[in-house]
This record gives sequence, C-alpha cells and structure tokens, in this order.
Amino acid sequence: MTHEFRPGFEFDVPRLQSWLAVHAPEVEGPLQVSQFSGGQSNPTYLLQGPARSYVLRRKPPGVLVASAHAIEREYRVMRALGEHSRVPVARTVALCADVAVVGTAFYVMEHVAGRIFWDPSLPDVPTAGRAALFDGMNAAIASLHGVVPAVAGLEDFGRADGYIARQILRWSRQYAADEDVAGRIEAMDRLIEWLVQHAPAEQPAGAVVHGDFRIDNLIFHPTEPRVLAILDWELSTIGDPYADFAYHLMMYRLRIEAIPGLAGCDLHSLGVPDESAYTQAYCRRRGLAEIPNLAFYKAFCLFRLAGIFHGIRARVARGTAVSAQARRYAVEVESLAQQGWQQAQAG
Repeated sequence: MTHEFRPGFEFDVPRLQSWLAVHAPEVEGPLQVSQFSGGQSNPTYLLQGPARSYVLRRKPPGVLVASAHAIEREYRVMRALGEHSRVPVARTVALCADVAVVGTAFYVMEHVAGRIFWDPSLPDVPTAGRAALFDGMNAAIASLHGVVPAVAGLEDFGRADGYIARQILRWSRQYAADEDVAGRIEAMDRLIEWLVQHAPAEQPAGAVVHGDFRIDNLIFHPTEPRVLAILDWELSTIGDPYADFAYHLMMYRLRIEAIPGLAGCDLHSLGVPDESAYTQAYCRRRGLAEIPNLAFYKAFCLFRLAGIFHGIRARVARGTAVSAQARRYAVEVESLAQQGWQQAQAG
C-alpha cells in the first residue's frame, strides 16, 4: 500500500530524476513517486515511470544509531544473491551515497509485482491453497541458508563465529543505549542474563541470514505458491541459520496487535502445517535430523524482537520513527520480553 509522502520524508523528485538519468538511465521519467506504508527502519518509495516501476529505499532523516539503517549492506547482499544464487531477490539497479540527492543515502531496485500477505493465517486465501504457500515460504528460507557465503562473494559480510554472543551483546548494548528514552524492563534484564549463561557451546557453520524473515517480507508470485522476492535485508549478515529460522518460527507463537501470528489458531482448520511439521520440512530441505537447542533459540529470538521494538520505541520518542505503525510496535516491548523470559524458564 502506498500514499503520498509522510511529513518529514519528502524529497526533491526532479533532483532524483537528474541523478538517475546519469547513474541509472534505465529508470526513465517522468516519475510518479509515492511512499509505501511499511518499512519500520528505512523509508521505501514506489517510482512509477512511463513503462516500468522501481522501488527506492533510503536511510531515514535525522540522528541515526551508528549500526542501524544499513542501506549499503542491503544493496550488497541482494546484488550478490541475485548474481550468485537462486535465492529470490529483487534485481538491484543503483546505489547512491550522495546525501545531496534525496537527503540520505539510498538505492533503487526493480519493482516486483506479486502478492504480499500480512497475516500468516492467510485469511484471504482459500483453505486448500494455504499449505502450498507455507511450503513456498519454507523453500525460500531453506534456499537462503543453503548459500555458501564465499561462493556468493559474501565471505566478509560478517563473522562466521560467535554470532549468538555478538547478537546478545549488540542488542543488549542498543537496549541500554536507548533506556533514557525507551526505559528498562525487568523481564528483559533477566532474559539477557539467562541468554548469556545458556548460549550453546557449538553453533552451525556461518550462513547468510536475513534477520527478519516473516511472511510480510516476502513477495509471492501472483498466482503460484512460490516466493519471487525476499524484502528488507537491513539485518542480514553472516550468522547462525538456526537462529534465523527460529525467528521465522515465532509466527506460531505470536498473536499481538502489532504482528499477526498463529498463536491460538486452529491450524488444522486453517489448512496450514503446525510448527513441528514446518520445522521438519525445513530440516529435510537442509539435510538436518533436527535443529539443536531450538528452545534456546526461541527465547533468544523473542529477546531480539523485543530489542528491535525497544529501538522503535526510542525512535518514536526521538521523532525519527519511519512507519505510521511504529507506535503499535513500541507498546509491545514488555509483552515480548515477558514471553521470552517465560520461554527461557520453560527450557
């Protein structure tokens, strides 16, 4: 869904067209530009030309956290996967670091026409068609985790070792850095301590991980149950594929106002696989017997999502939040942290 520029996120369209004419001449004008309603971190815009449409994704204006809004990393990983793998990504067109063009760094990619589903219960899809869409989603994440970073030219995209420890440290530090405007949460503090003490001693070989693999970050074919493009690569790195998959599995455990999920749903009546069957399908595709330490990974992912939402709460307080939905995400920090702590206690 698109709309006109939100206040504070406008830019000079003629100046953009002048830059594109030199650096990306395939993007022909005149352009009609509108802003997508999604995108929690990096504002995203639809560029409609006379013949073809493209998407522009930029860093937001204002004071930014140093490690966030990694436009350049998004561009690099999508370009590498598009050229060296069969992972479904949008074709990248151009990257611009010159902040004089639209006010912040940005990149342009092709616009992929297809279906985006915001709710994993797929209320607008006939029951008989839901299982196939889940299988297509499962195939997409398994395909990503099967990429050998060196083969895709991404061997230096992140450190292959110590991913879990570094992620706990990263989100703990960002959580602490934002406490002045977003507050501290007792369950979050307990969860951080537990995760440090219970992190698995052995982790799988480093893989390209997405970091936010959810159904609403996928574009499906208009009529077929396969993924055409995985979106929103800002949190991608070389990391632990089990953690990435466990984050994806949270769709079975969440059903909050901010994020539609499957918790409490009758999966059999919906016609979708349960968590166990979905996990087994992923394991078959990856040649795994099981995912070790899955309970830990689930607690870790709830902590990580709580950390992401805590950061969104901070951006709301600072006035740099991108999405109109940001306030809905911001109020969920306590419930996510509490659920993560309960998962940790349950083992």
